[in-house]
Amino acid sequence: MGSKPAKDQTRRVEKRGDTPKAPDRAERPLFARDEIARVLEARDRWTQEELAEALARLPRRKAAFQTDSGIPIPDVIDPAHLREHDFLRDVGYPGAYPFTRGPQPTMYRGRLWTMRQFAGFGTPADTNRRFKYLLEHGVNGLSTAFDMPALMGYDADHPMSRGEVGKEGVAISTLEDFEILFDGIPLGDVTTSMTINATAVIALAMYVAVAEKQGVPRARLGGTLQADMLKEYIAQKEWMIPPTPAVRIVCDMIEFCAKEMPRWNPVSISGYHIREAGATALQELAFTLADGIEYVQECVDRGMDVDAFAPRLSFFWDVHNDLFEEVAKFRAARRIWARTMKERFGAKKRESLLLRTHAQTAGVSLTAQQPYNNVVRVALQAFAAVLGGTQSLHTNSLDETYALPTEEAVTVALRTQQIIAHESGADRVIDPLAGSYYVEYLTDEMERRAIEYLRRIDDMGGMLRAVEEGYPQREIAESAYRWQRDVESNDRLVVGVNAFQAREEQQIPLLRIDETVAREQVERLKALKGRRSAARVAEALAGVERAAREGTNVVPPVIEAVKAYATLGEIADTFRKVHGTYREDGRF
Repeated sequence: MGSKPAKDQTRRVEKRGDTPKAPDRAERPLFARDEIARVLEARDRWTQEELAEALARLPRRKAAFQTDSGIPIPDVIDPAHLREHDFLRDVGYPGAYPFTRGPQPTMYRGRLWTMRQFAGFGTPADTNRRFKYLLEHGVNGLSTAFDMPALMGYDADHPMSRGEVGKEGVAISTLEDFEILFDGIPLGDVTTSMTINATAVIALAMYVAVAEKQGVPRARLGGTLQADMLKEYIAQKEWMIPPTPAVRIVCDMIEFCAKEMPRWNPVSISGYHIREAGATALQELAFTLADGIEYVQECVDRGMDVDAFAPRLSFFWDVHNDLFEEVAKFRAARRIWARTMKERFGAKKRESLLLRTHAQTAGVSLTAQQPYNNVVRVALQAFAAVLGGTQSLHTNSLDETYALPTEEAVTVALRTQQIIAHESGADRVIDPLAGSYYVEYLTDEMERRAIEYLRRIDDMGGMLRAVEEGYPQREIAESAYRWQRDVESNDRLVVGVNAFQAREEQQIPLLRIDETVAREQVERLKALKGRRSAARVAEALAGVERAAREGTNVVPPVIEAVKAYATLGEIADTFRKVHGTYREDGRF
């Protein structure tokens, strides 16, 4: 279905801005030269004596001693590995540039991370009840999943929606659905995260319209849109138009929110789906930052002041099982982003330099075999996110390899966060792994290797061009292949899958979506179309088409369209009419 973008929609290849550089690590070393010499001498002696003797008795296991991203792990790490480290330049203090140790001086001593749980299934009324259940059980931020038709820009009654309505998230076709979804939930008092990308501008418009009906002004609304289209073309593959106009709409949302919704995060630059597609932690780090750099560059190119919008950009990371590498990823990400915003874009506000982070435990790491093992995986991953300094966290449920989670499974996932927050002691100390030779070594290596990726992408002309050329897609496909090959050859053990299998599969309760959901949604949509003003809808959609063709900001006319009860599918079709559709050519 669809076609490649027209030639005039393909951006020219050019190098835009300077790639961030790894710091010159020879200015003010943390350790004195004579101290390093003494350590190296002791290390050589240890290697030749204690280690050699131990290996003679018991040789190393045949495992590869490297991180999941392939970063080699030496036999022992000591101050000599950090010989050119400058504490103030590279590590520093929480809330101080380059924010390696966290964006806030007090971190969790001042405020715990926001605990979110994904919710969204069935009808808007079903999800509204789940929202209220979660709020009653201690969640302090809503996180909304939408079904596949909504994500792809189709209404519940479209032939492409058959069998998918309400199955993967909540079914949404019109503003009426949003009114039901948030009924009884004061939008001025909660923050809402919405996992939606291709049709994110429509979801934003509906949220604004519902808030107005509640009497809540736009300036009071707090929350986050995912809206990250670059990672869709890289990894998740849910789009309605070609990359260049899709990125333009993302920048329209950034511009609109900077002016009218100062508490709203208009885009959550997402490494999560990049990682779920098979990327390593290093690739997730590099490609996500490259996406963020591309959005900033596009906004600057349209004449926006970087300090007017950068403070509201946010990031969304996956968290896997390699605990120390995950911690290092968070620390390196903050450092690279701060330096990039300051040195490349000339940002002056402190808030513009901050990489603010939401994290989610790794859905792809969960196994259908022995599903209760997933509770342990999620706890390990959540702890890594907290040690890494996330500001917001979602913990997956043990049953998500089978279906959308049950209330019982969601409660266990939420209690996991609450136990970490209130019983582990992790909230009492800021960046507790700072100064660990291993973690500092990994942070430096993640930074250096990520910058190599960023330089390569800049040489291609930026991330949009790299995506159009299929570069990150190929890199991720190769990593996914290597991972699966290692599992199948038993070079990588996954408990319950290719090691420590159980003779009998465990049975767990599952949430099942009744087929009446689709009928109910279609009937309500049909009734709404019979009540609304067709003339008002046509006029509003003409306004959306005009803005899309002329290149003016599309957010205001989309808000007017949803207020007229134009459907999500009708608005999406308007964008497809102007920009055409898109199909990958499948190069690897």
